[in-house]
Amino acid sequence: MKRKLFLTSAIALLSILLLAIGFLAAITVTDYIPNEIEDIGVANNPQRIVDHQQPFNVITFNIGYGGMDRGQDFFMDGGKMSRSRSEAQTRANLTAVTSLLIEAKSDFYLLQEIDTNSSRSHYMNQAAVISQALPDYSTVFAYNYKVLWVPVPVLNPMGVVNSGLLTLSTYNSTSNRRFDLPGKESWPIQQLDLDRAFIESRYPVDNGKELVLINLHLSAFDKGGYIRKQQLDYLSNYLVQEQAKGSYIIVGGDWNHSLPGTNTDDFPAIQEWPEWLADMPESFQPEGFQWGVDKNVPTVRTADIPYAEGVNFRAVIDGFLVSSNVGVMSVHTADFHYENSDHNPVEARFYLK
Repeated sequence: MKRKLFLTSAIALLSILLLAIGFLAAITVTDYIPNEIEDIGVANNPQRIVDHQQPFNVITFNIGYGGMDRGQDFFMDGGKMSRSRSEAQTRANLTAVTSLLIEAKSDFYLLQEIDTNSSRSHYMNQAAVISQALPDYSTVFAYNYKVLWVPVPVLNPMGVVNSGLLTLSTYNSTSNRRFDLPGKESWPIQQLDLDRAFIESRYPVDNGKELVLINLHLSAFDKGGYIRKQQLDYLSNYLVQEQAKGSYIIVGGDWNHSLPGTNTDDFPAIQEWPEWLADMPESFQPEGFQWGVDKNVPTVRTADIPYAEGVNFRAVIDGFLVSSNVGVMSVHTADFHYENSDHNPVEARFYLK
């Protein structure tokens, strides 16, 4: 009897070990490893050229893959979940976000956490849904998260993930490229994590120059800040080189840092400063660039618990950085109280000097 019990236990342990080895082998073989710089195709590219005398609007919005409405928490932030409570809720979130984009009529959209075929968003092609709802816009998409299967959280695993950045525009672009950001986690964590990147889109201006628009989503949950420092150093070097060409440069997105000129004390909360959030380092300020942020309205909430007014910690981590030849007319964050995403959209109006 004891021998039989021992053999049964040994077989069970061996099976678990083989499954674990097989899983690690699978995510290693299928690991998404992009080149540092890759060309990206553009769909529905309009012929409209940027007028240097005409102001324009840009909106940046992390939509939280339709799965981070106010009723949700997130396991990486200390919660338990990885998605909305139902497919119907995810569709409702995506519909609300899409309606907002349609109504805003912005010239450019910089969107983050757009799923194309992921378990957490019920395999919706969100890039296609948004693009089809805005038929007058060009669309450029780049992956920053492609994983065969994320096995956590255990009771509600994230599963298959295919997600990325989406840039939409009413202007003609001559080039779109994906830049892979440096700084990676160790094996096998990186095989389950994002491959951070930014999209560079180039738009000809009628005065012979170029408008360079950057859509980015930087790292969070980086203990010690080593990965974030590498990413900011890389971005700073890129911006310095691009500014030397005389280009107009606008960088927008989810910086995952508390942005300069903002103060989290302005947003009363019961919760304290979360471990994953860092101040934007003073060392990161490419010469001649200026920030475009709305200091009066927070853009993100903590997600260790569902959202409750006055409870969750809030901060400004979404906004813009622009070169000296770009003027900032206004920046406004629409406070939707995190109804359909754990972020609020930020809209800025710019002019070219």
